[in-house]
Amino acid sequence: MSVAPDTSVILDNRFARALPEMAVAWQAEPAPALRLLVLNEELAAELGLDASWLRSPDGLGLLSGTVMPDGATPVAQAYAGHQFGGYVPRLGDGRALLLGEFVGADGRPRDLHLKGSGRTPFARGGDGLAVVGPMLREYIVSEAMHAMGIPTTRALAVVATGRDVRRETLLPGAVLARVADSHLRVGSFQYASAQAQTVGDIALLRRLADHAIARHHPDAADAENPYLALYEGVVAAQATLLAQWMLVGFVHGVMNTDNMTISGETIDYGPCAFMETFDPATVFSSIDHGGRYAYGNQPTVAAWNLARFAETLLPLLADDGEHAVELATRALREFGPQFDAAWSAGMRAKLGLPDDVDDEVARTLIDDLLVLLQQNRTDYTSFFRDLARTARGESAIAGGFDEWLARWQAFGPDTAAMDRVNPVYIPRNHLVEEALNAGMNGDMEPVEHLMDALAAPFHERPGLERFAAPAPADFGAYRTFCGT
Repeated sequence: MSVAPDTSVILDNRFARALPEMAVAWQAEPAPALRLLVLNEELAAELGLDASWLRSPDGLGLLSGTVMPDGATPVAQAYAGHQFGGYVPRLGDGRALLLGEFVGADGRPRDLHLKGSGRTPFARGGDGLAVVGPMLREYIVSEAMHAMGIPTTRALAVVATGRDVRRETLLPGAVLARVADSHLRVGSFQYASAQAQTVGDIALLRRLADHAIARHHPDAADAENPYLALYEGVVAAQATLLAQWMLVGFVHGVMNTDNMTISGETIDYGPCAFMETFDPATVFSSIDHGGRYAYGNQPTVAAWNLARFAETLLPLLADDGEHAVELATRALREFGPQFDAAWSAGMRAKLGLPDDVDDEVARTLIDDLLVLLQQNRTDYTSFFRDLARTARGESAIAGGFDEWLARWQAFGPDTAAMDRVNPVYIPRNHLVEEALNAGMNGDMEPVEHLMDALAAPFHERPGLERFAAPAPADFGAYRTFCGT
């Protein structure tokens, strides 16, 4: 169904025009009874969208893909990927649609994309649908990440479809409307690379790289080797992103190559969660049996994914294969130092260390602290806020931290600066589950209360103490699921 919405939403299909080999025109499945569960009014305003119109029947139609603006052509995107280390040559948007690209009020082009809109040709036997709980999880966690200043796709809305979805039992269905700088992934390049090898022509791969440069790394176009500059830009963006994840204790849970963006945004909040007790071996995903995507492994996995990205770009980097490998290897070697620099700077900020503290001294202090946090099974998020309170004489940290605290306090840490970078409120797992369970049963109040706390994560407020507290002892071991 097509309609010209009152808000004059114009959805361009530039991705499909530029890369028709990677786009399959498709329509969302009809929904029996659309009902808005949550609308991100702040994001809507940022994008220049009328929130009141989005709540209307036509607006809900747009947010579910069932009512499209004139001229819009929704597509399912093709991509490949390594999933838990195993290569799958044809993944793609099995339950998702790119409705189109639009320019927001700030002049930036963005994708409007759906999850749970029905089966596409890439569904591989799946039903193409989504359940209320996992879609609310992505809404909650992605908005929390945004509030903490971490690059991420953002959730515009979750709309209940009125359709039951079978998982272990029948569960209420929903569609997530997501906004991103784009949905280009390492897996997109793996797909184009495989096509190039099949047909013996790199034209599609080159067009994809040119599209990525124009969309995300425009400065690369003026470089001596634009495709090398593209790769270097993605390496740098991912190094910074991974450091930001690690600094707040975020565990993505499914860092497959199809879940690593070219833009440097966090994408696909499936079995994700935030670490509470500090432990590098922390795993939440029910399907990560070997701990491949454990908290402490994430930087290594990111580098591995970037190596797979480099492999796809080799034909573009240089005519001589050995020289191309040399260029890519040199660029990839920068990931480790870039990650370490971002991580160290972030930890220095979390500890409020003055600029004149020697880097080696600071690194020793940080490393010693991480050992103590693990030994004492300390809540990672709470510790840094408690640390600032301790320095101000407002409270005391219990456990075996006395000697370390004396060393740290000798540097004269800036506790006000610490409070500006150490969140009070994160999407704690027991609170997320509480909100999701309520939302699955039609009660959105716990979601709203949680989102209110997460919207200002660094600002401690009276009455929100439970949102800052670790999980109760009886919460037990936490496991997350991908939602499909």
